[in-house]
Order: sequence, then C-alpha cells, then structure tokens
Amino acid sequence: MKRQALLSTTLLLGLSAPALAVEKGDVVAHYADIAAAKYEDSLTTAQRLLDAVNTLVEAPSAEALEDAKAAWIAARVPYQQTEVYRFGNAIVDDWEGKVNAWPLDEGLIDYVDAGYGGPTDENELAVLNVVATPIFSVAGSDVDATEITPALLSDTLHEADGVEANVATGYHAIEFLLWGQDLNGHGPGAGDRPWTDYAGGDTCTGGNCARRAAYLQAATALLVSDLEWMAAQWQEGGAARNQLIADETAALSAMLTGMGSLSYGEQAGERMRLGLMLNDPEEEHDCFSDNTHNSHYYDGLGVQNVYLGAYVRVDGSLVDGPSLQDLVAVADPALDAEMSQKLSTTMMALARIKTAAEAGFSYDMMLEQGNAAGEALVMGGVNGLVDQTRSIERVVAALGVSSIAFEGSDSLDNPTAVFE
Repeated sequence: MKRQALLSTTLLLGLSAPALAVEKGDVVAHYADIAAAKYEDSLTTAQRLLDAVNTLVEAPSAEALEDAKAAWIAARVPYQQTEVYRFGNAIVDDWEGKVNAWPLDEGLIDYVDAGYGGPTDENELAVLNVVATPIFSVAGSDVDATEITPALLSDTLHEADGVEANVATGYHAIEFLLWGQDLNGHGPGAGDRPWTDYAGGDTCTGGNCARRAAYLQAATALLVSDLEWMAAQWQEGGAARNQLIADETAALSAMLTGMGSLSYGEQAGERMRLGLMLNDPEEEHDCFSDNTHNSHYYDGLGVQNVYLGAYVRVDGSLVDGPSLQDLVAVADPALDAEMSQKLSTTMMALARIKTAAEAGFSYDMMLEQGNAAGEALVMGGVNGLVDQTRSIERVVAALGVSSIAFEGSDSLDNPTAVFE
C-alpha cells in the first residue's frame, strides 16, 4: 500500500500516521527495478511489432497493415513511460536518439508528397529516398545500399552528414513506413499509406515495394536489438543499475532530474507549447499516426510512477515498492500531499487531451490557430506540467539533493526567441 493511501486510512480512523522507515538505497534499487520492467515491456511489445511487420511483408494485405499499426501503437505505451529515465541517466541519453529521435526529414527514407520540397542548405539528403536509391553519396563517399540492413541504417544513414533530422532508425522511422505522411494539415485523419506499398508485381504502389519492406524489417529488427541492449543495462549487474546504486545521493538527483526535465523543458516546452505557438501539426511527437495524445499521456504517467514507485506492466501486473513519495512523506508530509495532487492534476489534464483525441478531436486539430478549445486542452497539460515542476524543485530541497538545473525551452523561458 502506498503511503498516501495509508495516511488516508489512519486519518479516517483517528489514528496517528506512522513514520515509514524507508532507506534511500531501497528507493534507488526499486527505481532500477521499475526501469528494468519498463524496458522489458518495451522489448516485448517491439518483438510483437516485429512479428506483425514480418507478417505484413510475407503476406501483404490491408488487415496485416492495420495489425502492424496497432502493434506500433501498443509498443509506444511502455516505451513512453521510460522517457523519465532520460536527462538524469547518461546511459539512456546517449542511447535514446537511436530509438526515439524526432522530428525527422522523412524524405530521406521514402517517397514524399511533391509539396515537401527538395534538398536544403541545412540538409542535402532531405529527399534522398533510400527506398528508391540503391547507390548514393554521403559526405562525399559512395554508399552501396543495394541491400538494406540494420547496419546500413544505424552506421551510415542515421544522422547522416551530421544532420539530426536525418532520422533513419527507431519508432518514428517505422511509424512513417507504416502510415506515410499525414497530409491533412489541421484536418482530421492520420497518414494513409496503402497496404499495396508492400505488395508485389503489378499490385505494388509507390514503387520499390521489396526495398520498402526490407527497410521496414531492418528498422524494426534494429529497434528490437537496441531495446535488448537497454533492457540488459537495468538487470542485476547491468551498467545503468550499477551506476545508480554506487551513489545514492547522485541517484536521487538522477531521478528528480528526469522528472523535472521531462515535465518542463521537454514535454511542456518542446513537445506541447512550441507546437501551439507555431500552430504547426508537424510539431506533433507522433505526427504520422496521430498518436501524439497517447505519447503525451504516457510521458506524464512515467513522471508520476517514478514519484509513486509504481508501474503497471503490459500484462496488468503491478510493480510497487519504496518510492520518492515515501521519502518526501517523512521529510515534509504537506509537500508530499502537494506533489501528489499536482501529479494527479497533470494526469487529468493529459487524460482530457487523450479522451478528446480518441473522440475525433485529434491533436493536430487542437494546434490550429484560433481553435480556442484545442488551445485550452493543450495549455491545460502545459500548465499542469509546469506547475508540478515547481513542486519537484521543492522536493529536491526537501530531500537535501544538490541543486539541479532542469532542461528548459525557449517556448517557456524566452518565447520571443521562437520567432526570431
């Protein structure tokens, strides 16, 4: 039973709430246990995605494509909850760009609409279209991409020419290959790639169907192998776990840095407020699939479950144990009540976005200029995330952790710079 529930019970009975003796080391170890569970779930769901992709490639059909899309959306649920392990854990930050980099210049990978444009001074490879181009040049060197392999994607194409927008691997490259571009602007509807983009013979649309299938399989297999590696880092004896348990104070700093930086600069700023300021549907995190409402929701849930020390696995089982909440409840019960309430308020705001999107009011529609209802929904989430960050800062002080500089965003800290 979490401390908050225990406090509620004792108050109802008129009893004095006991001080729960929780050691910092136990909290740190349980934080690592939750990470292990989340990355294991991310791996499991990615393996299911690979199975669905293989089925699509081996027997293309409209149903097989829909099954692969559903598997991709399911795979995002546990992965998004791992993002709170970024910022404070260097091993995650150094790796994360392989699996979740965005936004991307999708023309690097496959065909795009004529309105997409061409090469730019910033990115000469913006419309390379690897699927249609077996031989090409990167940074003055010829590349033989006759066979599309995981190594080609990770070692040659990903961030080619040093351009971050050249995203060749990870969830969003796979998302584009499953959905295609979302050409609806602020109108309803996600990308609408036909299943025949993976068909053979005269049925093939978009050209190069076999190479497109090879790219999709290579990217998904690479995602699985990358998640296998990260899951191993959180097991007993893994590098990420060992680094944490070596220094309890530094570990608490990592936990709180992840919570604060994801809440403030990353989610409230770069993923939500910025898109609203620009009224740009391309600023959606999951822009091809119109799944951004879920990405925001599960990012927020990841922050909450680090504080509570509780995570619901994809099989429905609960991972529950010593938490930051337990430490704060002893150090400052009023602050624990404040922190818990703000996390709950944020999750309600993100749930409203999720519910509205699932009812047909998609996130890109919410970003349209002059859409007051959409702005209110998005800003509800932004305001909740910013407000909970202020309480996270107080938790840092209450637990005696050294001062932490959370990630910022011009959209929150210097809005005029966004339009310069």
